[in-house]
Amino acid sequence: MVNVCKCQKEFKERCTQCAAVSWGLTDEGKYYCTSCHNVTERSKEVINTGAIPNTKIQAINRGLKRKRKLERGWDWYVCEGFQHILYQQAEALKTLGVGPELKNEVLHNFWKRYLQKSKQAYCKNPVCRRKVTVLEDNQSHSDWESEPELLSDFSCPSFVESGTESQPDGLAQKPFPISKASQSETASICSGSLDGVEYSLRKEKGIVKMTVPRTLAFCYLSLLWQRETVTLSDLLRFVEEGHIPYINAFQHFPEEMKLYGRDKGIFAIESWPTYEDIYKKMIEMAKFLDLPRFPEITEDCYLHPNILCMKYLMEVNLPDEMNDLTCQVVKMTGVGEVDFLTFDPIAKMAKTVKYDVQAVAVIVVVLKLLFLLDDNLEWSLSNTAEKYNENNKEDKPWFDFRKWYQVMKKSIDEKKQEWEEARAKYLWKSEKPLYHSSIDRAVAFKRREMVVDLQKQFSTLVDSTPTVGRKKPSSFQFNWAEGDVARTCFHGHSLQGILKNKGQSLTTKNSLYWLSTQKFCRRFSDFIKRKRKGRSPGQ
Repeated sequence: MVNVCKCQKEFKERCTQCAAVSWGLTDEGKYYCTSCHNVTERSKEVINTGAIPNTKIQAINRGLKRKRKLERGWDWYVCEGFQHILYQQAEALKTLGVGPELKNEVLHNFWKRYLQKSKQAYCKNPVCRRKVTVLEDNQSHSDWESEPELLSDFSCPSFVESGTESQPDGLAQKPFPISKASQSETASICSGSLDGVEYSLRKEKGIVKMTVPRTLAFCYLSLLWQRETVTLSDLLRFVEEGHIPYINAFQHFPEEMKLYGRDKGIFAIESWPTYEDIYKKMIEMAKFLDLPRFPEITEDCYLHPNILCMKYLMEVNLPDEMNDLTCQVVKMTGVGEVDFLTFDPIAKMAKTVKYDVQAVAVIVVVLKLLFLLDDNLEWSLSNTAEKYNENNKEDKPWFDFRKWYQVMKKSIDEKKQEWEEARAKYLWKSEKPLYHSSIDRAVAFKRREMVVDLQKQFSTLVDSTPTVGRKKPSSFQFNWAEGDVARTCFHGHSLQGILKNKGQSLTTKNSLYWLSTQKFCRRFSDFIKRKRKGRSPGQ
């Protein structure tokens, strides 16, 4: 046997079985672990054949080269990394109930269009010097090897311009997987990907570089095209709850995709996505791709304010009778019109509606119409409702704003505390360690192992209770049930104490509408007319 200390100097990788670094040499010239006696495929390259008896030098060299190739991994490009993240996100959305056509048709075509527009594939001279393989799903009926078109179901024009290459290379596997490229000897020293350094420095005018946050913009564009029952705020919440890969999404890359150096700055994310940022990136990406007008948002679509208002009224525990008032406000203001709601990236003023924000705004307007919300009238009406409910316990209860506020504040405070604790406990470090170069790989894995051990010991000392698993995804954050004494459900309460009869119709007892920065408006219709003309209500 060769001296163990000498072997440790020459071969410093951890054992795959026991993680020890203690190596010896077998008679065949292969390294074995002296702790668990695990024999590796790694061989020692020697000059003197007498050092290892009964072994041919050619066989030893051949084994070493094969191992070096496996250690270095596949040749891959940055866009393939983002392709893999998009695939994982699309799979997650499919698990959440989104239709499979979002991945197989919509997101697939958007991604091919992006590769073409950014000159990374489907063009004569791709910047990556080769075409990126977008592979076919054997279980899918979509044609992955045809010219990329934008959803012919909606009679949209083709993505591919004349004279461009549209036939992808190679193998037939799943949509969005990583293509296994040839194992060349030209690996980048500064990054695991072949173009990591070049991609980081690339600043071409008019090109929108792909980033991890922009993968969410891609997903939301696809959801919007399909008119799915997921708003942008829902998407971001699912990301934060861990249902959609985002933070440390690179750890789901295949083991053969080595990621280090410049790749860390491209794929490692250390902050949560924000609503405004993803919203702006979504519009930016839609304009860059030259997408046509999106399918119309009609009254039967989930994103229409009438439906979203109904959903949020249930969410915030407000009376069902308010739904009629929200529908009237939507009709009077024109925010429910098809042209107003439908996203058109090629319009002069390309913008889309923040559907969830708009629905909440409509509910706030209705609350101000009913209660004024000047810190005076709402409490006065609450006193009236409280007295009526005490004297008429058998009748349908009147809506008590004060009691509703107390119930909601307690529930929201509890939810906020859970959210803050979840953020404080979140582990930002990935299970797959990142390192600056292949030389630092062993050190990075050792440090990660130490961190995991310390975390286990600390959690044992602090709290012996088992960790609660990830909660199931839901469109609702609050659930209200009739008969719950601790959490009163106001859905069936009446607005009788707030409305009054005027002829054959009902009108609000409150005749004012108050803005904190403006004067009182005598009639809501006057307020709407002034807003449409661009004048403030006090002018």
